[in-house]
Amino acid sequence: MRIPQHVAIILDGNGRWAKSKGMPRNYGHTMGAKNVEVICEDAYHMGIQYLTLYAFSTENWNRPDTEVEALMKLLATYLKNCIKRADKNNMRIRVIGDISRLDAKFRNTIRELEEATKKNTGLNLQIALNYGSRDEMIRAIKKMVKDHDAGKLATEDITEECFSSYLDTKEIPDPDLLIRTSGEQRLSNYLLWQLAYSEFYFTPVPWPDFSKAELEKAVEAYNQRDRRYGGVKEEA
Repeated sequence: MRIPQHVAIILDGNGRWAKSKGMPRNYGHTMGAKNVEVICEDAYHMGIQYLTLYAFSTENWNRPDTEVEALMKLLATYLKNCIKRADKNNMRIRVIGDISRLDAKFRNTIRELEEATKKNTGLNLQIALNYGSRDEMIRAIKKMVKDHDAGKLATEDITEECFSSYLDTKEIPDPDLLIRTSGEQRLSNYLLWQLAYSEFYFTPVPWPDFSKAELEKAVEAYNQRDRRYGGVKEEA
């Protein structure tokens, strides 16, 4: 079986899952965070090298203040606890997105986590936090313009590879497979540049119920795809 090198996941359905059980939405987010730990371990043992998870989008600030506050607290706690866990599991963690909107303590936790795990050689875990692909590309263009004006970047040197190097995901290969849980079938402003040739897998299973067996189903479906990257496969 071909194991995708890089899997990106949109973690959807936490709130609806909780509601179906008569519980508040924040309970779903808590259980979803716990499932991240499980799936990271499962992905690593399957041979997946990169896992990128959509934790909080630039649009999620539009949710009720109480839910946003609870999510931020949950994410900050999760990342703080990740330092010991990542070291134990030899996992490297990076945060992508615009963290400037986060409070100083949260930003420090992110920097500490990235620094503490940068030499780990196991699973590469990317957490998309206050992330939006359009925002990412606009930030990249602004940096390119700044470098161009400073004489560091020539117009003729601007290529796809050059542009990719200005994105949050620089030095990370594009995803081979995108998984979205809970039945929705849209990208929701996630990795629009990076997913150009990725295979998509949508499942009705909400994220808290997404298990190793479900991950294996997604990889099995990936193996049924014919990845031609715009070319034509010769027929026998």
